[in-house]
Amino acid sequence: MVLHHPERTARPARISLPAPLPPRPGAGARAAEATRRNLPGLLLAVAGVALADVVHRLVPAVPMLTAAVVLGVVAAHLPLVNTFVRGSARPGLTTAGKRLMRMGIVLLGLKLSLGDVIGLGWESLVMVLGVVLATFFGTQWLGRRVGLSEDQSLFVATGYAICGASAIGAVSGVLGKGESDERRDSEIASSIALVTLCGTLAIAVLPLLQGPLGLNAVEFGRWVGAGVHDVGQVVATAQTAGSDALTEGVLVKLIRVAMLAPLVAGVALSRRRSGDQPAGGRKPALLPLFVAGFLAMVALRSTGLVGAGVLDIADTAQELLLAAALFGLGSAVHLPTLSRSGGKLAFVGLASWVLVAGASYVGVMLTV
Repeated sequence: MVLHHPERTARPARISLPAPLPPRPGAGARAAEATRRNLPGLLLAVAGVALADVVHRLVPAVPMLTAAVVLGVVAAHLPLVNTFVRGSARPGLTTAGKRLMRMGIVLLGLKLSLGDVIGLGWESLVMVLGVVLATFFGTQWLGRRVGLSEDQSLFVATGYAICGASAIGAVSGVLGKGESDERRDSEIASSIALVTLCGTLAIAVLPLLQGPLGLNAVEFGRWVGAGVHDVGQVVATAQTAGSDALTEGVLVKLIRVAMLAPLVAGVALSRRRSGDQPAGGRKPALLPLFVAGFLAMVALRSTGLVGAGVLDIADTAQELLLAAALFGLGSAVHLPTLSRSGGKLAFVGLASWVLVAGASYVGVMLTV
């Protein structure tokens, strides 16, 4: 007997689908997470700035920016505190050292107008350009000869040639990969500390040399403006010879500040040609956004539309931003590592100080 089985219904084939991806957090959630990670370090940087201001008020000879760097280094090596600095506070301190530094550089542009540049005349412009180039390339050459890394030689050269901490922060923003972030931050901080120390010493040393060098007030002011690193240090040094020296010193110094944008663009172009790229694979921008912001502030100041009150507020904000950035950079310094190149770094710093002072003196004598 033959059995007939009923016709079976065909079952559709099952298709295995990949598990759905978790939803990406929105912009608001990412911002909240970034704030949570950065808040401890940013609060510590604010505390460091407040303490640096107290130190400056108690000892006016110590600039607030110098105190901020030193306090950052101290915080990184104090028992108990250093665990916090290298742990939960690290993201915020890194953000302070990079983002706040760039904001301060943008505001630096409000110190300079095109009228100031034109008013000095082409001879002074050529003199300042010569001093900047001699200091920049001479310091880099010497740094590499004594065994400093290429990056640290660049940082020291930039700080001495242009405007100290602000210039170092600007040029570090266009560097590609190569060094570890921790080592590079340490080199940035140690370079800033060195340049700031020499600029502070200039406040006491240069006025003693005015008489022996036979400089009148105008010549002394130009010498200070061409050879001292930070704008505040120029003011403190030049004012010892009177108002004429102060005016000339600040104008010449601001011309050096104007060299910041082309120097940063030149470094970025050099790194592009050498194939040095950031970790993400993008080439360094020839004109980073914060340098474009600096130039925009110069243009805004040149219009004459910015009132004195706004300029005073911007000047205070710039100093506070730079102080917070320098505290963050100082906290990245590891003294045992720094001690390995400390002698070489100090030698290069001293030699560069002599170089910029000598080149400035020759330049002033040739253009007055």
